[in-house]
Amino acid sequence: MLLSEADLTAIWLTLRLAGTVTILLLLLGTPLAWWLARTRSRWKGPVGAVVALPLVLPPTVLGFYLLLAMGPNGAVGQFTQALGIGYLPFTFWGLVIGSLFYSMPFVIQPIQNAMEAVGERPLEVAATLRAGPWDRFFTVVVPQARPGFITAAILGFAHTVGEFGVVLMIGGNIPGETRVVSVQIYDHVEAMAYAQAHGLAALMVVFSFVVLLFLYTFNRNAHQSGIRYGA
Repeated sequence: MLLSEADLTAIWLTLRLAGTVTILLLLLGTPLAWWLARTRSRWKGPVGAVVALPLVLPPTVLGFYLLLAMGPNGAVGQFTQALGIGYLPFTFWGLVIGSLFYSMPFVIQPIQNAMEAVGERPLEVAATLRAGPWDRFFTVVVPQARPGFITAAILGFAHTVGEFGVVLMIGGNIPGETRVVSVQIYDHVEAMAYAQAHGLAALMVVFSFVVLLFLYTFNRNAHQSGIRYGA
């Protein structure tokens, strides 16, 4: 069945949201992942728990508290209002904020694990060659942790595409502004338009399968290459 104009708009909005969130999480999450991979601070456990919290927390709970925080009586809402930005709930950028929190562990944890796998030895060798901290990070850590960055980008993008509870709590259901694919499917089901719901749902199933297949194939090839070259 052909997708309607509303379906295509929802798909475009979803891709835009997922792309924005993935880029922001890679930029903001990489320093945090590096800190978690290297620190021996007693705060590592609590910070790591906060990062992983969306894995076990119901999306509606996270969305509810973010809605309160960004609303008229919340600290974030009062701050954005003072800046002249207005309130973020029921806007695209409200969805971005909610998705940043909800997809956070899917980006930070793979990068952290890849950075921990680098180990101390390559950094010590680079230090003996008078490489500074920034040089060691960008010429040693980032190249060797590349599979982790790729995995993080794929998982972060795919997880944001599949969000429902958080985006519905924060964004509601505004066509062209906050109505993403998952909400569009929900609308079709509520209207008993099962054929339209099936078209979008099947598209999501195919997308999820292709993403996971690519990810598993990439990780397997990366692992085999590491064994082959003694990495």
